[in-house]
Amino acid sequence: MRFLGRIFLAASFAVLAVSGARADIVIAVAGPMSGSDAAVGEQMRRGAEMVVADINAKGGVAGQKLKLVIGDDACDPKQAVSIANQFANQKVIFVAGHYCSGASIPASSVYAENGILQISPASTNPALTDDAAKKGWNNVFRVCGRDDSQGRIAGEYIVDRFKGKNVAVIDDKSAYGKGLADQTRLTMNKLGMKEAMTDSINQGDKDFSALISKMKQAKIAAIYFGGYYAEAGLIVRQAHDQGLNAVLMGGDALVTTDLWKITGLSGNGTLMTFPPDPRNLQAAQPVVAEFKKAGYDPEGYTLYTYAAVQVFAEAAADAKSIKLDNLSKAMKSNKFNTVIGTIGFDPKGDVVGPDYVVYAWKDGGYAELKN
Repeated sequence: MRFLGRIFLAASFAVLAVSGARADIVIAVAGPMSGSDAAVGEQMRRGAEMVVADINAKGGVAGQKLKLVIGDDACDPKQAVSIANQFANQKVIFVAGHYCSGASIPASSVYAENGILQISPASTNPALTDDAAKKGWNNVFRVCGRDDSQGRIAGEYIVDRFKGKNVAVIDDKSAYGKGLADQTRLTMNKLGMKEAMTDSINQGDKDFSALISKMKQAKIAAIYFGGYYAEAGLIVRQAHDQGLNAVLMGGDALVTTDLWKITGLSGNGTLMTFPPDPRNLQAAQPVVAEFKKAGYDPEGYTLYTYAAVQVFAEAAADAKSIKLDNLSKAMKSNKFNTVIGTIGFDPKGDVVGPDYVVYAWKDGGYAELKN
């Protein structure tokens, strides 16, 4: 992800003891707590803080309270590795993170070397778990889906909705964005649709005038964008301002109302893929109510982060241990009741759960398309 010109010091993470009592088990959450994707970092932080408080209120894990460490990786791979090493020095047992696949993948090697369990709430690039499995690691899991599944859903939707029209596939060159765009393109091509235009942008770009002019000349009716919400929002707004009436579709990184803050009304009709909204699940209602009582809507990856910590706590209880080998074995042999539903894990550490669906933005909110 982008470095954004910031210099992150070694002490770029905050340590938060959620309980007033001395914490015995140190866990962490890591994501973009600053930078252009900080809105998602806030989702993760709030989810982690709430679940740790809830677990500690019920006695903690095996009678020990949890202490939460928060790491800001800014979605930068080098910073993610630095944060991972800091976690190791802090004797962190488990990390709920990271958000960006480009941060999760390099950090996972540090966690593997130090026997730290990693459960990503949001990193969807298949390489995260595929590579870990090839190397024989047993520490890498995710409670979110994969881009080969997400790209399949997006590609099928585009072929069905925009058959006979010109479609552009754009990515931001990140592990997440390019990977997702490639998977979507692969599905489109398999189903007989050839993209009319392919291009890439740089993360952090602000002016897309030249790209939009190219798309206007190519008579693009739909844009598939593999990347994050900040650039997606700018492309949507600037396309509208320049008279390009193309529908933009993206992935799960667009699931934040901060997208609408960028697009305004020009965002109406913007599409994205995400699993069925966990806020609507019966199992999530007490936690959703708890968040809303505190004045926060737990959208996007808030509940996914909450669920990642739930899985750790339940696995520790099942294994009667917080050692990695025991936790990993428990996770692969049990199912877990979480705020995102009952989930299990396959041998690679990928979640066994609901597939992706398509959402559309309208008037500042988003809703699942039923048909």
